[in-house]
Amino acid sequence: MPAKVLINLATGLEDAERVTVAFLVATAAIDQGKQVVIWATKDAVRLGLPGEAKGEACEGCPPLERLFQQFADAGGELWLCPICLNSRGLSDDEKVANTKVVGATPLWEWAGDDTTVFSY
Repeated sequence: MPAKVLINLATGLEDAERVTVAFLVATAAIDQGKQVVIWATKDAVRLGLPGEAKGEACEGCPPLERLFQQFADAGGELWLCPICLNSRGLSDDEKVANTKVVGATPLWEWAGDDTTVFSY
């Protein structure tokens, strides 16, 4: 079984540079053969909705659309915090293909004891 990497992304497009870095790190981990999940909390849950992951965080930064697509194409999964979705009145049936709603308990069941964790 490949090593696991969990990235907690608690920032949405209000800090697009953090989003950019999270997706760059996630895709690099996948390229190294690791199993990767980005767990989106707070406003980052909006990234799991169609058309939300877009724009450029800074001059010279890659477009978020491209980073998100590379992450999805490589097999990365974006997990959305259910409480964060509900508190924002967002529907979990409108999410993009590589996204699912996963709470804290199943998240840690997946992570186990030997997962590398990053937080942005």
